[in-house]
Amino acid sequence: MSTWLVTGGAGFIGGNFVLEAVAKGVRIVNLDALTYAGNRDTLASLDGHPDHVFVHGDIGDRALVARLLAEHRPDAVVNFAAESHVDRSIDGPGAFVQTNVVGTLALLEAARDHWKALEGPARERFRFLHVSTDEVYGSLGETGKFTETTPYAPNSPYSASKAASDHLVRAFHHTYGLPVLTTNCSNNYGPYQFPEKLIPLVIARALAGEPLPVYGDGMNVRDWLYVGDHCAAIRAVLERGRVGETYNVGGDAERPNIAVVETICALLDARRPREDGKPRRSQVTYVEDRPGHDRRYAIDASRLKSELGWAPAHTFEQGIADTVDWYLANQPWVQRVLDGSYRLERIGVTA
Repeated sequence: MSTWLVTGGAGFIGGNFVLEAVAKGVRIVNLDALTYAGNRDTLASLDGHPDHVFVHGDIGDRALVARLLAEHRPDAVVNFAAESHVDRSIDGPGAFVQTNVVGTLALLEAARDHWKALEGPARERFRFLHVSTDEVYGSLGETGKFTETTPYAPNSPYSASKAASDHLVRAFHHTYGLPVLTTNCSNNYGPYQFPEKLIPLVIARALAGEPLPVYGDGMNVRDWLYVGDHCAAIRAVLERGRVGETYNVGGDAERPNIAVVETICALLDARRPREDGKPRRSQVTYVEDRPGHDRRYAIDASRLKSELGWAPAHTFEQGIADTVDWYLANQPWVQRVLDGSYRLERIGVTA
């Protein structure tokens, strides 16, 4: 049985990854600081499971990470831990630097020291996989896609902090020989996503009969990736990826934001119509664009497909319908999240 140390495994993508990995027979040591987006409810089905060890702690705590590495001797470290919301980074960039840069550095140092002490097959199979974002590449025009060789041009404090962490991961491979892998993914969606992100925010506010805020003209384009497909890609990279390489992960599903919102409205209208019979797209409200809002992202995932045989299993139409159905069927999970400090406000927008 493989053992993986997963950081940020109570978050959206990390939580889905942990649930799927344990179901596939992997033993997971799950380190999460349980900040605003970390949610133990996501992992409720693993309570008492012998192959899931949850540890409340910070990736910046080198002593804790070193102890976990020594005690559990994982075959891999999979780093999801990050502050990830662009709007939050606009008002509070310091927290993003602390977690995404300083924290990742501490994690890399602990992993390097652990790996150096390993011998034989344990040293050969050890991997450090860093999960990053396409936002490090900046903004595209109307054509073209990001590749693994696209120059970095981050435009928000969030993407700048992730770019710095990517560079540190690369440096630890080239300087110390640490066997690293990096993935840069497009916008994820699916079950268990924290409801300040576009898709769960729209679902929650649409059901509540509240305005559906859309930035600018709504024509900012993102490549949407179902979280289950992303998790499958990460497993493929972890198991078969070439050490030191970066792999872009995309869903082949470019959509303007307004099209995403209108699709969700139509799905909800069909499943849970408003009492007054009005279409939910009537709730759309255009709001002032956020600072530094990149116009378009699109991912070229051909390396991942040709080298490792991965391809997304969900079309956007399938994935978004499954996602809406999941949120409708799991309103208690949503309500427990909303019972905390988050109240569907647009977090991080400066006055």
